[in-house]
Amino acid sequence: MSSLANQLVRAEKEEIARAIRTLLGRPLVSQHDDPAAFDLIRKRRQPLTQWFDYFCGWRLVVEPRQGYARLVKVRTEPGATRPARRRRTTRAPFDRRRYTLLCLCAAELLTSPVTTIGMLAQRVVQAAAVEEEVPGFDPVRADERAAFVDALKLLEHHGAITAMDGATDSYLDDEDAKVLYRVDTTRVIRLLAAPVPPSRAADPQGLTTETRYGGEEPTETQRNLWARHSLIRRLLDEPVVYRDELTPAQSAYAASLTGRQIIRRAAEEAGFVLEERAEGFLLIDTDATATDTKFPDDGSHAKVAALLMLDLLVSSGPVSAARLDREAAGLLRRFPQWAKAYQSDGGGSRLASDAFEVLALFGLARRTGDQITALPAAARYRVDRGTAVQEES
Repeated sequence: MSSLANQLVRAEKEEIARAIRTLLGRPLVSQHDDPAAFDLIRKRRQPLTQWFDYFCGWRLVVEPRQGYARLVKVRTEPGATRPARRRRTTRAPFDRRRYTLLCLCAAELLTSPVTTIGMLAQRVVQAAAVEEEVPGFDPVRADERAAFVDALKLLEHHGAITAMDGATDSYLDDEDAKVLYRVDTTRVIRLLAAPVPPSRAADPQGLTTETRYGGEEPTETQRNLWARHSLIRRLLDEPVVYRDELTPAQSAYAASLTGRQIIRRAAEEAGFVLEERAEGFLLIDTDATATDTKFPDDGSHAKVAALLMLDLLVSSGPVSAARLDREAAGLLRRFPQWAKAYQSDGGGSRLASDAFEVLALFGLARRTGDQITALPAAARYRVDRGTAVQEES
């Protein structure tokens, strides 16, 4: 093979790897928001579709005319570690009320390609009124309008609706605000990542039923397929995967010669560095394309506190939750101008709780009863001579 041919093959592999990591970090890529990423995905959609189907059992939908690509990621197990977040300044996670209004808005938006915020609000009022288990929607109340706006701004963020006239935020202060929306009904439908459409599911659990794995009586081939897909999904979705958290089928697959080869191949083709140790597995994305959140990171007070507390967990072994509370309270006393949202009664315990959530999310700590223990991946972070925090990668 000529040198030019080798370069072309290498360039193609690098493009596919970059597109895989892009879709893992952003399962919905819009031509409007990132034309370069969308063009790359459109260009390489066939090998990308094959890669996600073979290694993960995930479906990739690319719509060149409508200008978006959607990776339909199905989680192996339900989890609340990546909630929808409000697009306003707080970036707080959605609560039950906002999820409810998001679903009602999405359902009502399917009826028309154009609507106004007032018309949509009234349709949501009517829809909530006929559902016995759904609380009524009252747009007169400011807190209800705020929840409604958060649902709409998330839909705007994903390109499901576009404000053609007016601004969604204006509805926060004025129930009679005028906002005109164009609705992309196809994209509204694509937002739901479920193997079974809601209209065909007998119950909420039926939404996530994947028939390709055989249900209660799978064949040997289906069991192996599920072991491969479920394990690689976890490797791609979670910061670290520990062997003691694997199911017996996943553990056996990871220990087999075929399983190890496929895991390594998946990591290589996606451009990850695979760390395989006695305790578990870690996929490292050196350019952070596939990463939706980072640690260490000074983006929040909880992450800063988590990094400061990590050395205590690593050096002192399991510590009680009460001790972490005291450590957090000590930080707040030492830096009274820092983390002002926590500078109040009970702020230390709240900061410690939020810091632990960060550590748990990144697979660095685990709580058992009242004891909090550092997990093996925490050894990647160490304090050097008490002055600098380093990350080995």
